[in-house]
Amino acid sequence: MFRIAICDDEAAEYEKLKKMLEAYCKKYNEPDFAIDWFENAEILLTSVKEEKYEPDLVLMDIYMPGKLGIEAAVELRKMGNECGIIFLTVSREYALEAFGVDAAQYLLKPVKEENLFPVLKRLLDSLGERQKKYLLLEGSGRVHRVALRDIIYCEAQRKSQCIYVENSPSLTLWMTMAKIFGLLSEYHEFARVGAAYIVNMEHIESMNGQELMMDNGKRIFLPRGSYRTLRERYFDYYCRDMG
Repeated sequence: MFRIAICDDEAAEYEKLKKMLEAYCKKYNEPDFAIDWFENAEILLTSVKEEKYEPDLVLMDIYMPGKLGIEAAVELRKMGNECGIIFLTVSREYALEAFGVDAAQYLLKPVKEENLFPVLKRLLDSLGERQKKYLLLEGSGRVHRVALRDIIYCEAQRKSQCIYVENSPSLTLWMTMAKIFGLLSEYHEFARVGAAYIVNMEHIESMNGQELMMDNGKRIFLPRGSYRTLRERYFDYYCRDMG
C-alpha cells in the first residue's frame, strides 16, 4: 500500500485528484492507496516533522496561501524525506525550481488522467521496487524504515528482540522472533541461527564450527550441529548471487 498526500487548499481539487487516484487503482489493479488531504503546506510539514508522517508520494499545489509548494518541497528534502513529488499548478513559472528538488513531474491544471496516469505508473512502479528493499518496524515508540542491507542481525532478549543496524542505534521490538523471521524469510540473505538469532549473511565476516564473526565485531556462538547447515546456506546464497 502506498501512502499518498494531496496538498491543495481547494477541497474541489482534492476530491478530483482522489477520484483520479481511485480510477488509477482500478485500471492498474493496484492495492488501495491511503490518501491524506492537507489544506496547506504548513500542516503537511508539521505532520511530517512532529507526527512522523511519511508519505510515499505528494501531489502538491504550488500556489497556496502561506508557504509555496516549492518552499515546502525544499523543507521536506532538508528533513530527509525522499517521497516522490508531483507539482500541480496553473503556471509554468516554477518549473525549473521543481526539478531542483527532484520532483517527479510538473503538471499543469486542470490535471487530466491521460497526463497523470503515466507519471503515476512510472513513479509507483519505482517506489514499489524500493519498498521491497525496506522494512517498516515499530520500536521505541516510533515507526522506523530500515534498509534490509543495513540489518546486521537480530537477537532475542527475553520478551523483546533487538535489531542491530549498520551505522544506526539498535532497535528494540516488542515482537516475537518468529514474527520477525516471517518478515525476513522471503529475503535470501537472512538465516536463522538457533532460537536466539537471525543474521544477515551479507554481514558475516567469517565462521567456523563454533561461531560466526559479524562485520560489526559481534561473535555469535553456534548451537551444536548447526554449522554444516548454515555453511551450506551461506555458500548457496553467494553462489545464487554470483549466478
